[in-house]
Amino acid sequence: MATVHTDGASHPTLIGSVQRALRLLEAVGNHSDGAPAKQLAREVGLPLPTAYHLLRTLTHEGYLRREQGVFVYGDAAASLTANSDRQRRRASLAASVETMSRHLGVPVYFAVYRDGEIDVVAVSDGPALPAVEEWADFRETAHAHALGQCLLAQLDEEGRQDHLSRHPVRAITPYTIGDQRALLSRLASTDLRQPVVEQQEYALGAVCAAFPVAAGSCAATMAISLPSHQASRLLPVAEELRGRLGRLLDSFAFTISI
Repeated sequence: MATVHTDGASHPTLIGSVQRALRLLEAVGNHSDGAPAKQLAREVGLPLPTAYHLLRTLTHEGYLRREQGVFVYGDAAASLTANSDRQRRRASLAASVETMSRHLGVPVYFAVYRDGEIDVVAVSDGPALPAVEEWADFRETAHAHALGQCLLAQLDEEGRQDHLSRHPVRAITPYTIGDQRALLSRLASTDLRQPVVEQQEYALGAVCAAFPVAAGSCAATMAISLPSHQASRLLPVAEELRGRLGRLLDSFAFTISI
């Protein structure tokens, strides 16, 4: 049974077995080629039977693997590390997008197409530069907004058909293309060397421009939005953002694993 320590009202309740297991995981991480139970027990100051019990539990749960008498990280531990790295990259990306937004004076968006869905990774938003409100799920309305149109335009015909079979085309404003055939024709003729522009197709009173981002094998895009009465600024600002994009991505060693 786990030992519960309560060292006074000012200290949190600590579960001793959890602490010991975490120390063992840290010790395993100090050995690139793994380490045997006796060595791990000695390093963390545990009786060998206790260390064996915790190591067996961690192995059963997938956090460790035993290979040729030594313990190494398992898939579950690797997943924890990957998730932590992904969160750090997303935070770095969000900060970079926010900086670019303030410099350009417009909301900035970054999205990828992953596992058949739109994933809006980062959005700059604030009282001075409010982003377009997601009043209809971005994932279900890719046909209507510039982010989605740019991502769909980067897919092949089969990929577009698959997406639209799960998220059918529908008019959500009077300006939305509500016919799938017309949308597919538009996507097929899209010149991705130019920004993809939509005007009030997703949200009344808002215009948006997006362009593709080279990001490994996945489709990715960056976009800006403006109130419709400032539509004349849309393309010049989008081009300025695209011109600065290389430095933005280099600033946080971008990888599509975001």
